[in-house]
This record gives sequence, C-alpha cells and structure tokens, in this order.
Amino acid sequence: MTLPDFHVCDHDLSDNAVAEYLQSTAIAVDTETMGLLPQRDRLCLVQLCNSEGKVTVLLIEKGQKEAPNLKKLMEAANILKIFHFARFDLAALNYHLGINVNPAFCTKIASKLARTYTPRHGLKDVVKELEGVELDKSAQSSDWGNAANLTKAQLSYAANDVRYLIGVQQKLQAMLQREERWDIAQECFQCLPTMIKLDLLQYQNIFEH
Repeated sequence: MTLPDFHVCDHDLSDNAVAEYLQSTAIAVDTETMGLLPQRDRLCLVQLCNSEGKVTVLLIEKGQKEAPNLKKLMEAANILKIFHFARFDLAALNYHLGINVNPAFCTKIASKLARTYTPRHGLKDVVKELEGVELDKSAQSSDWGNAANLTKAQLSYAANDVRYLIGVQQKLQAMLQREERWDIAQECFQCLPTMIKLDLLQYQNIFEH
C-alpha cells in the first residue's frame, strides 16, 4: 500500500526495497510496540527512511519471528542505523526478530551529550530545534497491534518519527565534533549491545553502589 509520503508493506521488505536501502550509507529506524517490555509486548511496526527520503512502514505480524531482508539491512556493517532512544528499539528488534543491529547511532544519547544547555531531549524537542519541524505526537499512545485498521494519522505519525532523523543525526554529530565530545559518543554507541543484553536479562541498576 502506498500513501502520499510513504509505503506500507507486510512482514518484510521486498527484494527490490532492500536492494535500494542497501545502497544507503545511513538509514533512520524506529519501532512501534504494544508497550515498553519486549518480553511481554509485541513488536508491531518498523519504520525506515533513507537519505533520499524514501519512507517504509513495515507491519510485523503477531507471532512473526523473522524478517530476513530487514535483518540483512539492519546487520549491514557499512550502513549506519540511526535511532532515537536506540536502547529500546534495538532490544525489540533483537528479542522479536533475532536482529543484531550494527552499527547504530542514538540521537537521544547524542542530544544529551551535545545539547547540555537544555533538559529536553525527546524526539519532538530535538526535531523542532534542529530541523525546524513541529512533530504531531497525538497518535503516540495508540493500539499499534490492530494492523488491519491502522488509521492514516497513526501511519503518518509512525513515518514522521524517521523522516527527520538523518538530518538530526548530521547536526548532532557536527555539534559533538565541535565540542570535542564525538569520541565519547562513539564509545556510548558501542556499549549499546551490552546494555541491551542486560535489559533483556532484566538486570537493573548493576552499576550503582
């Protein structure tokens, strides 16, 4: 199904779509789930956007355990995958589809390291400042599991969560490099796989006293 600004597909990317995305150097990625606990709440959508602005909303079926073309893209070592709060999305992709995303950039971590002049690091705030776009978050708390009846407003919300991420990533990286915080940011991103393993094993606060 094609809507004005994005394409919606079922289960997995087509061979043609994954071939196109594999030509990219960076892909923006987001997920929608039924809740915040991967072991309890299922993965419903995966959204993608490349630097040319091609947005795909992938509908994940209840009980689905794999998406081979999506896995191929997410694990491609030469393509940077950009998330906002990567810790959650990477855990969901790993737990539900067996995908080990690599390499990854988290715009929330980058924002906290670079934008130390503000406590506002949510996607809406970051996109508004860096891209000059006011995101509509009215569909944020939605029943994403009702795939056959998702509204255009829901799908547009999901698509917009990735539409501006590449521009945000580029600006945040420039800020980090300017403020000499790029090296520590990269070290944080490299820690994400370990953090996700701990999250999925349900460890909490192990670095505290």
